[in-house]
Amino acid sequence: MKVAIIHYWLVNMRGGEKVIEALLDIYPEADIYTHVIDPEKISEKIRLRVAGTTFIQKLPKAIKYYQSYLPLMPYALEQLDLRQYDLIISSESGPAKGVITSPNALHICYCHSPMRYVWDMYHDYRDRASFIKRLLMPILMHRLRLWDLASSFRVDHFIANSSFVQKRINKFYRRESTVIFPPINVEEFYQAESIEDFYLIVGQLVAYKNTRLAIEAFNKNGKPLIIIGAGDELEELKKIAQPNISILGYQNFDVIKHHYAHCKALVFPSVEDFGMVPVEAMASGRPIIALRKGGALDTVLEGISGVFFDSPTILSLNNAINKFELSFDKFDSKTIQKHAKKFDTAAFTKQFQELIQSKS
Repeated sequence: MKVAIIHYWLVNMRGGEKVIEALLDIYPEADIYTHVIDPEKISEKIRLRVAGTTFIQKLPKAIKYYQSYLPLMPYALEQLDLRQYDLIISSESGPAKGVITSPNALHICYCHSPMRYVWDMYHDYRDRASFIKRLLMPILMHRLRLWDLASSFRVDHFIANSSFVQKRINKFYRRESTVIFPPINVEEFYQAESIEDFYLIVGQLVAYKNTRLAIEAFNKNGKPLIIIGAGDELEELKKIAQPNISILGYQNFDVIKHHYAHCKALVFPSVEDFGMVPVEAMASGRPIIALRKGGALDTVLEGISGVFFDSPTILSLNNAINKFELSFDKFDSKTIQKHAKKFDTAAFTKQFQELIQSKS
């Protein structure tokens, strides 16, 4: 088969881009199309397979301000000529699935999430937007919402990256989907011989990650917390953190793996579509303290690989931390690491190939 992969934008290496790399392992000759590419920010493996971009790439300062061109992306997608391809795999989180394919082509959409800013998180994004964007969003997002629903019928079959996303696909598109978890190379991580007395947070420091809640909880309980990540909230969070909290900012992968392996537990206070960070920590044999929502419900086994807290409040999180400390000796690193293998790249590859065979 001649294969095309459509990805929303290639401006960094995060979870969606890791899925693209795994797809290239299955289809090494696949061509990649995207709205915008920043060649310096993506892996060589992906860069070498990029066959084209939409006209968004040519617009002023598109690499930096690509999100401002969101209303134009549906039109841009429909200009891509994909008539020569037998299999089209759209990687959806921003607009990607709206391409026009030939009648005989199979279009599979791997959905990381229906566009959050269009659907369930629309009001959150609007509240944080500038004055001009708040004025424009009701009209622009309404039109984009209609297109997004219409374009969902161009997909032959949806794959959801979690049960949480599966429910959202059904809610917003009224389409059935198959859950295939994103690929994580669990062999990259290791268990430490000794555990240190600190909790850990890893991720972008942006509002929806809810890092502020964790800082406020640790300000109150006085326990040591290390935070790794950068983002819009970095400086503000540094100002409110007490001395028991260390915010390291951006760190390379080796530093992150070291902290995964040595932390007492990973704290995960956000609602994620899937959430690769908890799986990476579990691959290091460490338990998770997670909000009982979103993708964590697929990845964390309560009492085996972690504990949950039920509401995004200081009291609820601190109660969960106390509960965890009382049962700390019951968490076995090898058992946790074994559970993490359920999300290994090999599992993703096997399930994806089987699905394609069943739909072809």
